[in-house]
Amino acid sequence: MSNKRRQRICLAAGIGAAIAVLAFWKPVALIYGLQAGGLYALVALPLAVALGIVGILNLSHGTLLMLGGYFAFWASTLWGVDPLVSVAPLLLVFFLIGMLLYRTTIRRALNATLFSQLLLTFGLYMVFQEVANLLWRGNARQLSISYSSASATIGSITFGTSGFIYLAAAIALVVGLVLFLRRAKTGQAAVAVGQNPRGAQLCGINKDRIYLLIFSLTVAITGAIGALYVIRYAIFPAVGMPFNLKGLCLIAVAGEGNLGGIVWFALLLGIAESLIRSFPGYGGWASIVFFALLIAGILVRTQRERRR
Repeated sequence: MSNKRRQRICLAAGIGAAIAVLAFWKPVALIYGLQAGGLYALVALPLAVALGIVGILNLSHGTLLMLGGYFAFWASTLWGVDPLVSVAPLLLVFFLIGMLLYRTTIRRALNATLFSQLLLTFGLYMVFQEVANLLWRGNARQLSISYSSASATIGSITFGTSGFIYLAAAIALVVGLVLFLRRAKTGQAAVAVGQNPRGAQLCGINKDRIYLLIFSLTVAITGAIGALYVIRYAIFPAVGMPFNLKGLCLIAVAGEGNLGGIVWFALLLGIAESLIRSFPGYGGWASIVFFALLIAGILVRTQRERRR
């Protein structure tokens, strides 16, 4: 057995043991941590795909989730459309938005410096946020949906269950993305472009078309996640920035191509935050957990690279 595989087995065993202990010690913290981790994974996965294949670090990512949330909110408020139902039309609408963004801005910055790309996408972030402020003000808006307050009781423990939507969606998304990238011809072409753009082009793959497809797909997924977000949480113009930061943190720790690792670290982050909040008077410390995870992950990855 290789050292790498042995390390993975030890890590999985350690995580399993920690979860088992937490299930007996703080079961509610574990449940809500899994739910929050599912949401973090949902947000980070399309960001990682765009970075890994298109090579663009999209700082407007969080505001796309915010816009999707507002669209689902108003569809529910004005026409009575359930947020789960609005997921499908949002995929189409935001795919078209992604195509427009790519054609007008992103494509022009692909060969620019990283700093220029960051300035461009951060500029898009500010534009989207200010448009949302002008249209809907800064007031938080929240839907009242019957199943958002659904709960279950196991023994003496009562907990909300609607948050498991995020965990289920994250698992479905990572499985779908892995199957698409490994099995579908377009997905395999996208992986080839992400690994070696010039070599893929020499093999007859249309690099620009792949970039357009993948970027638009990630924008579509992010907009649809916004519809899931408003099922449980309030929406407001600045809601996207924390998810930008946590998404970048998870990618930095797991690696941009490690979709499964992103899910595991997202669950770890969610559980850690939930565990800290379970202690009275220490809830404020939960907001810095992802910075600690980021620092620890970067140090571990740096150490591994040195050994190689």
